[in-house]
Amino acid sequence: MVRLAGAAVSPQRIRYRLSLRGTVQGVGFRPFVYRLAGERGLTGWVENSSGGLVVEVEGEEPAVEDFSRELVSRPPGLARVEEVRRELLPPAGYTEFRICASREEERREAAIPPDTATCPDCRREVLDPRDRHYLYPFTNCTRCGPRYTIVRELPYDRERTAMKPFPLCPDCAREFHDPLDRRFHAQPVACPSCGPRVELVDMTGKRLTANAGWLEALWQRLQAGQVVAIKGLGGFHLACNAADATAVAGLRRRKEREAKPLAVMCRDLEVVRRHCRVGPAEVELLTSPKAPIVILDRRPDCLLPEALSPGLDSLGVMLPYTPLHLLIMNGPLDVLVMTSANPGDLPMVKDNHEALERLQGMADAVLWHDRDIPWRCDDSLVRVAGRETLLFRRSRGYVPSSFPVPAGKEGVALGAGGEMKNAFCLVKNGRAYLSPHIGEMGSLETQESYRDSLAHLQDLVGAAPQVVGYDLHPGYHSSRLARSLPAVAVGVQHHHAHLASCLADNGCRGPALGAVLDGTGYGSDGRLWGCEILSGDFLDFQRHCHLRYLPLPGGEVSVKRPWRMAVAYLHGCLGEEGMARARRMFGSLWAEELAVVERMLATGFNSPLTSSAGRLFDAVAALLGICPVAGYEGEAAARLEALARRDGGTAGRYPSRVSGEEMDPGPLLMALLEDLDRGRDPALIARRFHLGVAAMVTAAVERAAEAAGLPEVALSGGVWQNSLLLETAARLLKKKGFRVLRHRETPTNDGGLALGQAMVAYWRWRQGVPGNTHEGD
Repeated sequence: MVRLAGAAVSPQRIRYRLSLRGTVQGVGFRPFVYRLAGERGLTGWVENSSGGLVVEVEGEEPAVEDFSRELVSRPPGLARVEEVRRELLPPAGYTEFRICASREEERREAAIPPDTATCPDCRREVLDPRDRHYLYPFTNCTRCGPRYTIVRELPYDRERTAMKPFPLCPDCAREFHDPLDRRFHAQPVACPSCGPRVELVDMTGKRLTANAGWLEALWQRLQAGQVVAIKGLGGFHLACNAADATAVAGLRRRKEREAKPLAVMCRDLEVVRRHCRVGPAEVELLTSPKAPIVILDRRPDCLLPEALSPGLDSLGVMLPYTPLHLLIMNGPLDVLVMTSANPGDLPMVKDNHEALERLQGMADAVLWHDRDIPWRCDDSLVRVAGRETLLFRRSRGYVPSSFPVPAGKEGVALGAGGEMKNAFCLVKNGRAYLSPHIGEMGSLETQESYRDSLAHLQDLVGAAPQVVGYDLHPGYHSSRLARSLPAVAVGVQHHHAHLASCLADNGCRGPALGAVLDGTGYGSDGRLWGCEILSGDFLDFQRHCHLRYLPLPGGEVSVKRPWRMAVAYLHGCLGEEGMARARRMFGSLWAEELAVVERMLATGFNSPLTSSAGRLFDAVAALLGICPVAGYEGEAAARLEALARRDGGTAGRYPSRVSGEEMDPGPLLMALLEDLDRGRDPALIARRFHLGVAAMVTAAVERAAEAAGLPEVALSGGVWQNSLLLETAARLLKKKGFRVLRHRETPTNDGGLALGQAMVAYWRWRQGVPGNTHEGD
């Protein structure tokens, strides 16, 4: 063909089929694609599928290529594209671009987004008297609102969610079907004419007000000091006036929650700043779509009752994250307690009938609505340490988002999780899917919730596990559940799982060193480990050093009675002199029990040996008199950290000794007791203790590095929730030339354990390594 000079050449027409995997449903992706195609004059179609999102686009080659780039480079704000498969096809002659009905496939890989805090546009509408969504507590759009907690199955369409019983009114249907509207195919969309409704009822279920009067009636009850159960996104909260010390005390008494901190919800950032110190990182978290509870330092002039967090200088704070919360907080009270509505260690209440049955005696009234919550999801909990965000609990706002891990495309692995702070984890196609917070596994109700949540997550990711990793502790309910599954079961030592979790969280295959500090975990030698310097990868590990073994008198009873651990340390480090001190310190309060503890220590009866860092912190807290008896797990350590932070001086650290395979805190304890005898400030003593532990761990890591020749160290285990200890140890280790790995996407406590279990199980299964993980030679 001869081209004539100056003649225009028409660009070639092409057609692509683009298959997108990731968080691409429920986030406004289809209307985004529709607008993107329209702006470029392209034709074709887009649809949701069980595998994600499928687009066929046709037009002139430059426009199609530009469309393809924009699709990935600037997707909707809540979307996350993990993979794009592109197929070149012959032009089909499409004459328009349209949005097709969803299609169900056998292969399921679509990612449902997490529940997301109310966006600015919806907040404005809810408070605008001229808008039809004015004062409507279920206002949402493609940029915000419920997702995970309402979806029953994929594809993500209204009839497969808890919104099925609520047909759209003409106004909502118009917005829902308008590709240029921000509510286009927003599955939970609703308004006062067609959506869910709120009722305030008494504890028999009798309605207390007309529909229009529920908000004022709720305010009146809260102002009067009552406790009201409020149905939110992922379950019920128990709410009361956080500024009313009598109401807070009443809530604690009813819930039998003597000392564990209570989270609060503040009206806005101005109110938060009135009570707490808030930095830019905390502001970003509080106002993010995830909207977690953020642990903040109280201001010295904070007027909220100390009973919200006894013995601590911090508060767990969140902002309103649904329109319902926005309306509640827009009244006479600007700070409310918002704590999970669950008796004891049972799962959070999520159903209306459950609220009436299980919250009798706890709540004076119930604010509920008629939209079901298929899947409970507790609030997430975070803290800023240095420049990093520490996840204490990964749940609402984060789940079911996945993140990349060093695993292959073949097979699916499950990590069953631990017994406390349980969450499980599925690993598929090189991505990890962590479950919502499940909690303590001791009750039948929690175990049932575990099974239901596991079945749901398997359905969402479209796969059942071929292999499952579980904790070696013979008494763990989570391990028994794991072994009952139709999958290859691989036992994973507790602290190896912690190390593997931190490695996977950082995209690291290992081998690396690990400083794993926690309460207790079942060791390879049958003892209770808890302060371990390891090296290893996803296949195996070696134990290099541990805290000196000491008895745990009475076993797990000592966890709730830290003074017993103080006696064990006094006896173990000072012998009879230590026991004489123990009698002086604790004999007046617990004379008979102390005598029993003495006999246990003398005979070894019911006193398993432990190397637990958590129990060392318990002992020191008891010696300082700040927590001889614990009301909740970790209370002693939390109070000790709070006390240490009150020391503003340049305290020197206490000494310790690392010899052979043992970290000996004896010198540390001796120096601490000398300071006590001299009448030194307890805050100074607490800080010197923290610095001493950080230095002891650093020295042990250095010794292990000499043997293993590894430059990276992973910090994992619940004790690293102590941000003072974490920042101090990380600084010391970096000065020694180590690359420090910290948890990023997962909690450092047992809430992140399942990721490590899944990774170890996966790679041992892939490599054909038989049996349980074990201490390496």
